[in-house]
Amino acid sequence: MLGYPEFPLLSKEGDVTIGGVFNIHGKTTEPPLSFTDTPQLLTCSSINLREFRFAQTMIFAIEEINNSSLLPNISIGYRIYDGCGSTLSTMHATMALMNGQERMVEKSCLGQSAVHAIIGTSDSSTTIAMSRSTGAFQIPVISHFATCACLSNKKEFPSFFRTIPSDFYQSRALAKVVKHFGWTWVGAVRSNNDYGNNGMTTFIEAAGVEGVCIEYSEAILLTSPREQIVSVVGVIRRANSRVLVAFLSQLEMEVLLEEALAQNLTGLQWVGSESWITDTHLATRYSSILDGTLGFAIRKATIPGLREFMEFWEATFDCRWSPHKELESWQRQCSGSEKLEDINNPFTDMTELRITNNVYKAVYAVAQSIHDLLTCRYAKGQDILSSLRGVNFSMKSGERIYFDENGDPEATYELVNWQRNQAEEILFATVGYYNASLPKQKQFALTGTNITWAGDPLKMPLSVCTESCLRGFRQAMIEGLPVCCFSCIPCAAGEISNLTDVAECIQCPLEYWSNEDNSQCVPKLVEFLSFDETMGILLASFSLGGASLTMVVSLVFFRYRDTPIVKASNSELSFLLLFSLTLCFLCSLTFIGQPSEWSCMLRHTAFGITFALCMSCVLAKTIAVVFAFKGKMPGNSVPQCSIPFQRMSVLSCIILQVIICVLWLALAPPFPFKDAAYTTEKIILECNLGSATGFWAVLGYIGLLAILCFLLAFLARKLPDNFNEAKCITFSMLIFCAVWITFIPAYVSSPGKFTVAVEIFAILASSFGLLFSIFAPKCYIILLAPEKNTKKHMMGNSR
Repeated sequence: MLGYPEFPLLSKEGDVTIGGVFNIHGKTTEPPLSFTDTPQLLTCSSINLREFRFAQTMIFAIEEINNSSLLPNISIGYRIYDGCGSTLSTMHATMALMNGQERMVEKSCLGQSAVHAIIGTSDSSTTIAMSRSTGAFQIPVISHFATCACLSNKKEFPSFFRTIPSDFYQSRALAKVVKHFGWTWVGAVRSNNDYGNNGMTTFIEAAGVEGVCIEYSEAILLTSPREQIVSVVGVIRRANSRVLVAFLSQLEMEVLLEEALAQNLTGLQWVGSESWITDTHLATRYSSILDGTLGFAIRKATIPGLREFMEFWEATFDCRWSPHKELESWQRQCSGSEKLEDINNPFTDMTELRITNNVYKAVYAVAQSIHDLLTCRYAKGQDILSSLRGVNFSMKSGERIYFDENGDPEATYELVNWQRNQAEEILFATVGYYNASLPKQKQFALTGTNITWAGDPLKMPLSVCTESCLRGFRQAMIEGLPVCCFSCIPCAAGEISNLTDVAECIQCPLEYWSNEDNSQCVPKLVEFLSFDETMGILLASFSLGGASLTMVVSLVFFRYRDTPIVKASNSELSFLLLFSLTLCFLCSLTFIGQPSEWSCMLRHTAFGITFALCMSCVLAKTIAVVFAFKGKMPGNSVPQCSIPFQRMSVLSCIILQVIICVLWLALAPPFPFKDAAYTTEKIILECNLGSATGFWAVLGYIGLLAILCFLLAFLARKLPDNFNEAKCITFSMLIFCAVWITFIPAYVSSPGKFTVAVEIFAILASSFGLLFSIFAPKCYIILLAPEKNTKKHMMGNSR
């Protein structure tokens, strides 16, 4: 413990002087103010060997430059002060560096030339205070460790530069890492100062964009009372999140970890900021808590010759050179034979030269700006500040050094992971990279190196408010809770989610439907009346059965064509009617099977023409019956003069139907159509009529012929004869009309393939009705009652 020094801690005169402020002591104690005595000096304590290494690195870089040809005939001096981690002490050092005056022991003033640039400090709050003071005097400040994004504001800090990236990038990089590993529910602890507050604000904003929610956000300071630290650790312990983002300085992180160690807080996945993520002291003392820690660090570098330069025996080996100084109980006399290789502390550790390299680069940036001025690269009258804005050079390592318009360097980081080697020592393994200058999709990438996790080293921890919604589910927000806390709702029928944790389900295209678990759209089942299903097989069987039965009747009529009953029924029209009925039965087969362009046109035209032929034959037979009984020659069953008329009537009726069908096919023919809107789960493959007018015209014409047949047959039903065919025709027309009148509402209301089935049923029913009503009585007489198959029996009444 020592009083704050009135003189520089380390200094050397030179033609150009660079100032330095480092927190070589980490704590200050303000003396009590009695208002009666002269105020005592601030007391600095708790030496920070890491910060002392920064100061020595600055000296090393200056000596290296002085011994090089970069600045010939010019020497660089330095004046290094201890900021003691205090804004007040830092401002004292800043004033001394700017004014070149210190209070002497003799209470006199000694004027010194002002410094040309200042390297420091290691935290944002003290750097902000320093830069506000130096900015008005155009004295450049180059920080190696101040990362607050606020320092990029050139209006407020016109003379500030830094060799470490802004937290504007680090905070976003941390948000990307958290999101990459699926941690959507995390806790956060920050330093309650400019560094922590600004960095955490940016992180929370970036995390929100990435869909990450913050369960809690706590703040501490190095000087916070223990009760507050205990409270913060209690919040962490009670929280549900298993990932903790710590945006803390190294000293405040140590305060938090001391309490966490006391409360045995383990099992958390820590994600750290660059200020402490590669601190070997924390890695050694708190490894049981911090195993598997992840965080971004400045890229590691090598500085040749630095280790040999770091010969500070008294601090390193706990000994003293001077025999006149009183030794403490733990100290010994230095012998000079001590070896630096035998010591392992933050001062001698040269394995993680990250921030140290930033100090090294800052000194070289100042030297390069002086070099540029001396070589007339800038207009006369320019100063180091102006020259620094334009520096662009390469270090011996090949790294390019330059500052953007905000005084910031290129934002590149290494993602480090705390892993153990075979000796159970913590190593900082590089497992990823972040480069803000690349496109967004390529800014963050993993190296492929295995990552060690907290808790179970081989199993990545899960930190979510709600378990992920699986495929086939969507997120539903819960009122009053963050967006990361949600319910998982199954997607509705016809909607899918093929990813986890989707906010909305996707509607399947019209011809697709969701599968059973609503995870993908699959083609809808195409439905049509096929020959493979039971209904199709039954209808096809009845169709073929009807056609076969009609042909059997035809054979019977042909076999008995010379008998009176066949002659009396007009054998020519009977065979033509049987032929048309065969076609009627067979045309129903065109309605079964997958609709195609040709089948759609064929099925309706074949139906229309065959039934028109059938009705024409029945109409001709009806007219023949009337002529037979109204004629003047009762001995002839059919007047000879009526035969040409019968043929002409059949032909004319058929031609008219053919004309209707041709017009239909020419103007708006039927075509196959996929109806995906009628049912949600199926596509109805059917024949679109093309023109409903054409279809109903065909059907209406058949109905007109049927009505004419019915009326004529009804009028002739009471004509005398043992065999009056008009009665059979009347009955058949009753069946025919009843079937097709019933068909209309059934056809309109039937869904899908049942529409086709209804049409086939109507065709078969009317065909069977005609076949049985007209030909069954004749076949009965021919085959079972041959005694009635005589001319006498047919012409007269029973006597």
